[in-house]
Amino acid sequence: MKKSLRFILGDLEVNRDLKLLLIIGGLYALSTFLSNTFVNIYLWKQSGEYVDIALYNLAIYILQPITFILAGRWAKKVDRVIVLRLGVIFLSLFYMAVLIVGENAATYNIMLGALLGIGAGFYWLAFNVLTFEITEPETRDFFNGFLGLMQSFGGMVGPILAGFIISRLDNFQGYTIIFAISFGLFALAVVSSLFLNRRSAKGNFSFTRIIKERKNNKDWKRILYAHTFQGLREGVFVFLISVWVFIATESEFALGTFNLVFSGFSFVFYFLATKFIKPRMRKWAIFVGGLSLYLSISIIIIHTSFTTLLIYGAIVGLSYPIVNVPYISMTFDIIGKAWHAAEMRIEYIVVRELFLNLGRVSSIVIFIISISLFEPETVIPYLLMTLGAGHFIIYFFVKGIQLKSPSHEPVRSSQIINEEK
Repeated sequence: MKKSLRFILGDLEVNRDLKLLLIIGGLYALSTFLSNTFVNIYLWKQSGEYVDIALYNLAIYILQPITFILAGRWAKKVDRVIVLRLGVIFLSLFYMAVLIVGENAATYNIMLGALLGIGAGFYWLAFNVLTFEITEPETRDFFNGFLGLMQSFGGMVGPILAGFIISRLDNFQGYTIIFAISFGLFALAVVSSLFLNRRSAKGNFSFTRIIKERKNNKDWKRILYAHTFQGLREGVFVFLISVWVFIATESEFALGTFNLVFSGFSFVFYFLATKFIKPRMRKWAIFVGGLSLYLSISIIIIHTSFTTLLIYGAIVGLSYPIVNVPYISMTFDIIGKAWHAAEMRIEYIVVRELFLNLGRVSSIVIFIISISLFEPETVIPYLLMTLGAGHFIIYFFVKGIQLKSPSHEPVRSSQIINEEK
């Protein structure tokens, strides 16, 4: 472990909390990749309706930003680590609820989506704020890249293992087993969070002021609009591709194979992106990765089969790291150099999430309206080509960002610690 970190980091040093946050992120990734892909299929097998899956995901993305606002207030008044634990606890409760409702899950799709959205809201608010506080500008690319490696590893192991278990057992027994395993992994994440240093904050929670900061900070406005278009792709693609793979193959193991291909390529390219994409190359990388993501859609629209879906998964797997590593780092750098970043860092994270989920909710609402008015098989290809442009459009917002001449010096972890003393 230490040798691999040293190979990636070079002479950079990482602290204990950064390593713990990576462990928690890895457990989260393994648990969600093990089960979340199959929750959508679980609902599909029970109802066979696109709208039921869309409403489940819509509930997630409506409750998630609402929870973000509440979590931001609590993180400012109480403690970010406690908020992180709340998120993991609610995510554990989600899997417990899935186990309890069992084969009636499609009936409770909105309730389950709401529960997952609440858990994700608490978790990601705390995780993103802790990422901003624990990493430095010098270690940010490493953290995002190494976290991506762990997520890709979880994506390789989780779905193929889950698909194998489900395919070998009758009825819904396999689903029960993987949901129970996910519950256990989140319990381990709760235990890991106990070792993080407590991080209290002070001051008023005023995220509306940070929304208005778009008028004063053009870079902040650009990155928020970029996140809206990011969400526009993610909203529908996060569940639709999995359903298409299952429809094409009628096999959970094939879906696990698809995710193995996708995550295998992601694993390799997150490593390469972490090692080779330097700050001066960020905009170029976002352009190339975003264009590749968009062009890949044509493969599955022209001819949808398991083979073309695997090719699509491979291209998306290599494209996401090329976009995400520089894009996430650039986002945190903009926040770090923004107005009153040290004391308003939580508000910046909350506002970013609001714009991201605005895109996701808009995407799913457009999807629901479209399949209600037209035959799904006819309209879905057009939706994919339209909504799928989201990550490519990101480049046209970030290309004007100039981080080399900030009006404020970047915030560092030591400043945050001193501010809270």
